[in-house]
Amino acid sequence: MFKLSSLTMKSHETIWQPVIVHGSMRAEKERLGFRTKVPRSVNMEKLRNGYLFPEISKLELQHTEKYPDAKLISLGIGDTTEPLPEIITSSMANYAHALSTADGYTGYGPEQGNKALREAIAKVFYKDLPVIDTEVFVSDGAQCDITRLQLLLGSNVTIAVQDPSFPAYIDSSVIIGQAGEIKDEAGRYRSIEYMNCSPHNNFFPNLSTTSRADIIFFCSPNNPTGHAATRKQLEQLVEFARQNGSIIIYDSAYSSYIRDDSPRSIYEIPGAREVAIEISSFSKFAGFTGIRLGWTVVPEELLYSNGFPVIHDFNRIVCTCFNGASNIAQAGGLACLSPEGIQAVHSMVDYYMENAKILVETFASLGYQVYGGANAPYVWVHFPGSSSWDVFTEVLEKTHILTVPGSGFGPAGEGCLRISAFGHRECIREASRRLRTLFQ
Repeated sequence: MFKLSSLTMKSHETIWQPVIVHGSMRAEKERLGFRTKVPRSVNMEKLRNGYLFPEISKLELQHTEKYPDAKLISLGIGDTTEPLPEIITSSMANYAHALSTADGYTGYGPEQGNKALREAIAKVFYKDLPVIDTEVFVSDGAQCDITRLQLLLGSNVTIAVQDPSFPAYIDSSVIIGQAGEIKDEAGRYRSIEYMNCSPHNNFFPNLSTTSRADIIFFCSPNNPTGHAATRKQLEQLVEFARQNGSIIIYDSAYSSYIRDDSPRSIYEIPGAREVAIEISSFSKFAGFTGIRLGWTVVPEELLYSNGFPVIHDFNRIVCTCFNGASNIAQAGGLACLSPEGIQAVHSMVDYYMENAKILVETFASLGYQVYGGANAPYVWVHFPGSSSWDVFTEVLEKTHILTVPGSGFGPAGEGCLRISAFGHRECIREASRRLRTLFQ
């Protein structure tokens, strides 16, 4: 018989390994309690650690317990902080109150989303592009749609991801069975193509050396680096997908933060409708992290190798696995996209971008290489020769500021920290003061 023993390697990483113990089978069963005969998923066993952001939240809780009097500043998981505009909250409140009336009550809505909101998303975000409302699927957030898309694609496809990248792409690939075994100490999976995106290549992969994959996950502006892909870069990506017969899953959750002429949608690129699905969210541009609302666009022209339209299968997945986004949340989303609502949420985006500017200036003044913060609410700071987790721990212990270690987003993130610009202005200024004191 054996039990699981924890071997702590670093403050953030625990490796579980079997240890032989003696004793009767009966005693071991009594110790463990009743067990079913259902085996654990082999794919779940391949996940190395807990999901990154809950792990960061655990470390935050441990820190506050250790230092109960410290004023912790959270610039970590990227949760919005500013109150929602009144036009949005009043719309949701009015809708909710109407549910108490006979005329205002509604039950299930269309699984694909309420028609008015689908039309508004197509009009506001894709106004000069041939995206129509029936190609828009409203959801409870982009991260949930990532999983639904994985269910759509199945375990027999190959995938490529930016490195570093949002961890849900990789973790969902492991869970669905696409990733294969871990192949090296850095934690890379054998069946995933890691596309290095670093300052050395302007945060865009060398596609001439990138192996073909069925599915390419690509986020712009990128989480965590904050880099917004240029038009030329996206033209190369679309051409690469077309040459290889691949599908791009394009995450545009931070597109409202773009300040230059970088494309806000993959569909601005000619030919993208035949090779790309786009996912996006109300979470970061409208402060809906707790309300939960997003969307996915699946163009009618996107076809499988046998000629069958992908949109039909995605509709089937949505109808099977989802009863539709909350009608109250959708009322808020529709208010966001009204002329007054758009103006209000843009003011929130401007507020967070001013925070990003303060953080960029802070690290730049200290002599560090700083990226992001110009087209995204994330600042990516390089600490040469240092471990991401060591810098994370030092900053947390000495300044009581919570960040995210870059290596949590992939091997190429080693030596970097991601700092979120989501925060109250006074907290951002106080964080700047503490960081200058630590690193001067």
